[in-house]
Parts: sequence; structure tokens; C-alpha cells
Amino acid sequence: MNSKYYIPTRSATAPLTVDVTPESAGWTESSLFVVELGAGETITRRSGEDEIIVVPLSGSATVTSDGHSFELAGRASVFDGPSDFVYVGRDSEFTVTSEPGGRFALCGARAATTLPFRHVPAVDVPVELRGAGNCSRQVHNFGTADAFEADSLIACEVITPGGNWSSYPAHKHDENSENESQLEEIYYFEIADGPDGSPGFGYHRVYGTPERPIEVLEEVRSGDVVLVPHGYHGPSIAAPGYHMYYLNVMAGSGERTWKICDDPDHTWLRDSWAHQDIDPRLPLHEKQSR
Repeated sequence: MNSKYYIPTRSATAPLTVDVTPESAGWTESSLFVVELGAGETITRRSGEDEIIVVPLSGSATVTSDGHSFELAGRASVFDGPSDFVYVGRDSEFTVTSEPGGRFALCGARAATTLPFRHVPAVDVPVELRGAGNCSRQVHNFGTADAFEADSLIACEVITPGGNWSSYPAHKHDENSENESQLEEIYYFEIADGPDGSPGFGYHRVYGTPERPIEVLEEVRSGDVVLVPHGYHGPSIAAPGYHMYYLNVMAGSGERTWKICDDPDHTWLRDSWAHQDIDPRLPLHEKQSR
């Protein structure tokens, strides 16, 4: 039986494939919309109380807002390295037009400050290789607090090679304290097909504390979403043979920072990485030359 925190692909009304708002999620800050456009199609939206980052998952687009336009070169798929992106401030109307067609994530968070419409090229997205051995993963820190200016939104992408575990050891960030920042988190997944075109899959886990219980263990496929309102989350497990991608969108009630607390039963694993090499399959695609 699926958890209420699991949202299967294409649960939204076209052209949206994902439609997560603070109201639908039962929280107050984070949102995510994924829009799928055919060749030459357009969608126009208002940001309202939110700030928005538009990032191509596949394909290219033109994004127009406040009388200005930016061309998004995009990428063929989420496994083709980081993409360029645009930021749209709150209280703005914006239009996404894709001549070749494509799929685009609109990452959102409630914002108190209005910041300008702007574009960041793919070459300026920091790429990090995290972990080691079968806990190796590749992180695109396009919208993290130390890489990009925003009011409250934090966003990044993680590539986990087939057979590896990421978001591990499990960690949480559900209170504002010296060691944690309270952040509502959305996981959006895409899984690479096998060499014969067979659809890939993976698994994602969320569990709580005695004071704030939550239990989620879901098989995830391309387009699926898992919500993390609180509790420890991880691992995200890529089935052998199938690379896993996930987009993380976070925002919370405190300062814009990502402070986490590991599950104390498993934090020892981090020390074990010092004696292991990073998975030689990473990076899946070299960062573009400047």
C-alpha cells in the first residue's frame, strides 16, 4: 500500500506531470511543478508568493518574464550533466516556450523578498562527487545556498549510478537548531532505462523518531515524487543496471541553509569512505569547459 507521501507519475493535469503545492503537501513553503511541452508549445504562469527556478529536465526553451527573455540550452536528459536555468522572482508572470518540446521543472518556495529575473549557464553549476564506493553519487548544486542567491529556495540534483545508495546515511533536517535547519523537502525521480529500453526503478525510504513518527518505503520510477515533511530520509537506492536521478527542492521557516543531522546509528559509515575510492563511473558526464 502506497504512503500518502508518495505521488505517482502523471498524477497532475496536463501539461503538468507533477503538481505539488504547499497546500497539497500539507506544509507551508516548498513546491514543485513539472511541465511537459510538445514542439512549439507554451505555458504561462504567475509566481505569486513564490520564487521559482526553471530547470530543463530534457529539451530546450525560451523563458520570458518582465519584458526580458533568456534562452535555455537545456540538455537531452537529466543524465547529460547539469543544465542552465533561470530564476523568476515572486509576483511575476513568466512564459516557457519550447520549440523542440521538452520537460521542465519549476522549483518553488515561498519568498518574502523580490529578486531579479536572471539566467545561470550550465558551466557555472558546481558539480560535486560525494561519498565513496557504492555510496558514491554526483551532485549538481545549481540552487544551493552557497552557490546561488535566493530568498528561501534550495535545490540540487543527484545522480546515483546503478547499484549505489545515496541520501545515505539517512539524515534529517526538521527543526531549527544549532545542528539542523527545518526544511520541507521534495524528491522528484527519473530512472534511466536499461540497454534494451526496459524501464528502471529504485527505492526510497523515510522514517521518523518516536516523537514524530513517519514510515515510507516506496518503489520509485521515472516521474514519481516522494515528500519529506520531517524525519530521517534515505537511502535512495538505484537498482543495479539503472542509474537514478533525483531533484531535491527544499525550503523552511528559518534561515536559508542546509544543516543536517545523521541517524546516529549509521553516521559511522562516513568514516569508512576515507578508505574507499569514488565509483569510477563518476562523473557520468564531465562538466563543460568554461
